[in-house]
Amino acid sequence: MKSIIHNLPKYKKKRKYLRNNATRAERLLWQELKNSKIGYKFRRQQGIGKYIADFCCPEVRVIVELDGEVHNIEAVNRKDYIRDRYLESLSYKIVRIENFDVFNNLDEVVNYLRNICNLRIKNI
Repeated sequence: MKSIIHNLPKYKKKRKYLRNNATRAERLLWQELKNSKIGYKFRRQQGIGKYIADFCCPEVRVIVELDGEVHNIEAVNRKDYIRDRYLESLSYKIVRIENFDVFNNLDEVVNYLRNICNLRIKNI
């Protein structure tokens, strides 16, 4: 029997809370990713196991995580590392983007994500 790890019911309230309380960077990037604007369907606050990805494109198995200053703290950085290894073990590519880049280089960020998805689809 296939194990179900996506959008586990026990994390539904947390996913909804995160969607309704998105950071400014998440709102800006979501405007560019929603409705398949870059050619790939992304979901926001996608649950995978006990983790919730900021953005996920299941078609090409790409996860986008936006990182603010808190991710520079060593303890948070260690948790990110463990989380990323788990998600990579499920064949996801993790793309970490600084909030600064979303605010100052949004077009470049969007093109970068499109290119990553294009490369991933060629290898699937």
